[in-house]
Amino acid sequence: MTAHVPQARVGLSTASVYPGGVTSAFDIAARLGYDAVEVMVWTETISQEAGALRRVADHYGLPICSIHAPTLLLTQRVWGTDPWMKVDRSVELAEEVGADTVVLHPPFRWQRDYAAEFVDGVREREGRTHVRLAVENMFPWRARAREMQAYLPHWDPTQADYRNVTLDLSHTATAGSDALAMAGTLGDRLAHVHLADGLGSYKDEHLVPGRGAQPCAELLETLAGQDFSGDIVVEVGTRRLDEEQRELDLMEALAFARLHFATAGPPAAE
Repeated sequence: MTAHVPQARVGLSTASVYPGGVTSAFDIAARLGYDAVEVMVWTETISQEAGALRRVADHYGLPICSIHAPTLLLTQRVWGTDPWMKVDRSVELAEEVGADTVVLHPPFRWQRDYAAEFVDGVREREGRTHVRLAVENMFPWRARAREMQAYLPHWDPTQADYRNVTLDLSHTATAGSDALAMAGTLGDRLAHVHLADGLGSYKDEHLVPGRGAQPCAELLETLAGQDFSGDIVVEVGTRRLDEEQRELDLMEALAFARLHFATAGPPAAE
């Protein structure tokens, strides 16, 4: 039997090198052999400017596969406070740098007007661009054994009619979701993967895949068997590590993805 490796790219999120920036992410990704980079739009100016991003991408010879919109709690004031403006500017940035996907978080519960029109607004925008708007699975917020629904219409994207979804395996750990079941329910709507791991802590851990309790290997093998054509982006936390250990962790994450994103192919021709 021969191994079949689908054409999906394995990318590195710039969030994986925080507090390092965009240039650091491209440098590490190029040296370790990643296929592409996902840019998290952040307070760093270069992450917001198409021209600067194209120059960095050209310099390192790596494409930008996706743009993560500034819809995190910590980026609420990046590109102003209008949430649709953030989405629209993220789509424009993706178009200008040649990215296929914009990753979005669902609205926070206090963004009620935005949440009320979110599903329809995302669908309407996808009708105007070739860029996929892939809404990411999140998790309930917990404190002192109490749980709060922090996202609307829901933290679970299978509960809404999104055309494209990002599946994050650190978030499934925090939510207590079944990642394989979620992927199965999504089917062709699963467009993008954030590869990480978690042990089920209330904190969003973003461990190197294989170090937690999530079915990271099984998911990759399943997607390989389905000839998944989206992007698989490593999004792990390394902010407490020195430069050498960060690079080792990102090397391990890439090796894990390469090892498991393959399936047995047809018998070799005799």
